[in-house]
Amino acid sequence: MNKVPKDKQLILFDGVCNLCNSSVLHVIKRDKNDKFLFAPLESGIGKTIIKKFNIDTEETDSILLYNPKKDSLTYKSTAALLVAKHLGFPTHLLAIFLIVPSFIRNLVYNYIAKNRYKWYGKKESCMIPTPELKAKFMD
Repeated sequence: MNKVPKDKQLILFDGVCNLCNSSVLHVIKRDKNDKFLFAPLESGIGKTIIKKFNIDTEETDSILLYNPKKDSLTYKSTAALLVAKHLGFPTHLLAIFLIVPSFIRNLVYNYIAKNRYKWYGKKESCMIPTPELKAKFMD
């Protein structure tokens, strides 16, 4: 398995989802401290982490945030808000919603996740990063 550097966090995302791909590009643009790396859930490293943490991808249709320093995995709204917390103004302000219990946040998250293909569409295959962005992606 490719090792995720301890000073980074790995965002695993649905590589064929247009909303997810737009979100990844949003994070890349605002990740001024170069904190995040990315990989599709469908990638080799994605599958390895999913297996390691015994994630049922039928049940957890979500962004996953892997922290190699803590060897921990967060998902759904918690993962999204922890990512937002590390981004610049005004995106980092979304982290205030971490005070809302996750079961409430995840109701909203699950509703969006369930409808994302219908609302935003779906690609035939995973996004191919441009040569400039390739260093931000793992496979």
